Formats: sequence, structure tokens, C-alpha cells
Amino acid sequence: MKNPTIKIQKTELLSDNWYILNKVTFDYQKKDESWITQKREVYDRGNGAAILLYNTKQKTVILTRQFRLPTYLNGNETGMMIEVCAGLLDEDHPEQCIIRETEEETGYRLTKVQKVMETYMSPGAVTEILYLFVGEYNDSMKVSAGGGVAHEEENIDVMEMSYDQAYAMIESGEIKDAKTIMLLQYAKIKNLV
Repeated sequence: MKNPTIKIQKTELLSDNWYILNKVTFDYQKKDESWITQKREVYDRGNGAAILLYNTKQKTVILTRQFRLPTYLNGNETGMMIEVCAGLLDEDHPEQCIIRETEEETGYRLTKVQKVMETYMSPGAVTEILYLFVGEYNDSMKVSAGGGVAHEEENIDVMEMSYDQAYAMIESGEIKDAKTIMLLQYAKIKNLV
């Protein structure tokens, strides 16, 4: 950490039940060169990767649907979210992670992916960097039904649909997940499908 206008004074562990929640006290130098002390809670769940699987010939994409408790607690009546395949790095490089997650969640075994960007999804509270990828798939790459690994109890539905249908789901509000919206828009800008 090399910013001379920030001085971390104290980090207090609030929870390490699922991931790490810290309260950080820090001094921050303002533009007028005066200093103020602030406290923030910071959630560290590790970094992750996500991928939009697309098929150019069929003009289709693979998405997933699963229950997301935080959305349920904040107004999503069913708690179900339609998303691109994603997962935490778990000590892997982003490319290795997303190839592993793709097979676990969707049943497609990819050998190459293309990184398109890195993003902080909620930089005011969460440390996570999300590495976003695209990858082309075809029927010959299908090696299992997908749905996630049993011991993680993810209960993931695999959804193949036309790219146009998926893109329209942004406007209809059926897709509200930021990483999914970003990757579907990337595919449109780059004419992938």
C-alpha cells in the first residue's frame, strides 16, 4: 500500500464465520492537507472470476440460475438470480478458476478462455476483484450435466438460450446481476454472437 495520504491505524476482526469482515480505522488526508479519521467495515471474500459462454453458430449463450440469499433479503421475491458462470479463485489463477468453475457449474469443458476485464463490483465495502472472461462453446465440449459440485450444495440450473433473449432479459429486469449485464453488453459491443 503506497498511498501516503492513507494511514491504516487499526484493523479489528468482526467475523470470520464464512469469509472475513474487518473494521478498519484509518487516517485520510484531504485535499486541503488536513487529516481526518474514518472507520469502515470491509468484507474480504477473496477474488473471483466469471465467464460468458457463447456459441457463434447457434447464436446462443449459457447462463445459470441459482438462489442468492442477499438478493432475497433485499426485495428479490424468489431469491433466484440469472447469472453467468462464476466462482471464487480458491488460490488458482483466474483462467484456471474459470475453466474449473465452467465445468462444475455448466458441464462444459473449455480449453481456452479470453480475459476481457477486471472490476471491483462493490468497492465501498468488498475487497473482491472480479476477472471477467468470454469463452466459445459447442456441443462437443459437454462432459456432464453441470449444476455445481455436490458438496457445495449449489443447486445450479444451466440455461441455454439465444443471445437476443438473454440480452432482452436485461431490459425486462429478469437479469439484474452486474457481471452478467457487463458480459452480455461486452458481447454486443464486440459482435461475438
